Amino acid sequence: MSSAALAAVLHRTGPAGPGRVQLEDRELGPPGEGEVAIDVTACGVCRTDLQLCEGDLTPHRLPIVPGHQIVGRVAGVGPGVERIGIGDRVGVAWLASTCRRCRFCTAGRENLCEQARFTGWDRDGGFARRALAHEGAVHRLPDGPADEDLAPLLCGGAIGVRSLRVSGIAPGQRLGLYGFGASATIVIQVARSWGCEVHVVTRSAAEQRRARRLGAAWAGSYDERPPVPLDAAITFAPVGEVVIAALGALDRGGTVAINAIHLDRIPAFDYESLWWERSLRSVANVTAHDVATVLELARTVPLVTEVESFALEDADEALVALRDGRVRGAAVLRC
Repeated sequence: MSSAALAAVLHRTGPAGPGRVQLEDRELGPPGEGEVAIDVTACGVCRTDLQLCEGDLTPHRLPIVPGHQIVGRVAGVGPGVERIGIGDRVGVAWLASTCRRCRFCTAGRENLCEQARFTGWDRDGGFARRALAHEGAVHRLPDGPADEDLAPLLCGGAIGVRSLRVSGIAPGQRLGLYGFGASATIVIQVARSWGCEVHVVTRSAAEQRRARRLGAAWAGSYDERPPVPLDAAITFAPVGEVVIAALGALDRGGTVAINAIHLDRIPAFDYESLWWERSLRSVANVTAHDVATVLELARTVPLVTEVESFALEDADEALVALRDGRVRGAAVLRC
């Protein structure tokens, strides 16, 4: 099975704008050993895609097709594929492959594998009408939600679930969310389903109103502090000062989980801010269990995603809208 498919391809990094990704018909060979060919119907546009295109995140190879929140139907399977069949509705997330043998992989912590490879960074992703993926990176999707609604769950939702785990938040506790984009929109719904009291800090008045509609007990700007000490906080903005603001809002023994693959810098801060066994934790990648968890929550809670759709041909426009903060919820390409 060999065919040409339209893709938005990154050749050079630089400011998002017209021509940053170029539309090309790319010839895809048949799926190889252990691979699955997917006719892509939707692909989320993540801030990591923007950081890759603009060069904040160093490309692992160029040219590359970005996109790691892929939804579609299986069009073909390679030799050795057993778990996935033609016609299945599936998703592909950030983690494209791992060694499966190291101490992290065998302990269910494959997000820390030193040989991990990533969708849209190491191998071509979902800004395309067709994509290839290793079977181990392919997830069956639940019935019900539309393709465009499921796409943001595969990164923003999965990394959000992992951030909640890393933060150590427990049902009934107080959680702070610093930034309120696609991932935080899902996190607040999970946390509220656990009975957590959620406080949101974001510069956008519209996002503050949206947070309140989704059940936030309080929402304010970065020059404000939540009215109560927080048991845990998650930061989404790629700005180190936000981490310090979250740390300052913690109660004793609390944790700040940094949900960012790229951070500009963490400014110097007084030890008093970290004293009383407060913790700073990074959140690195996701596991298959994280993806499975958020997909199950989408069925049982159920989670509601807020989506702004763009045609594949308008991928540049989607990246600019994300950069400029004009996307409410998650940007998704219709492929």
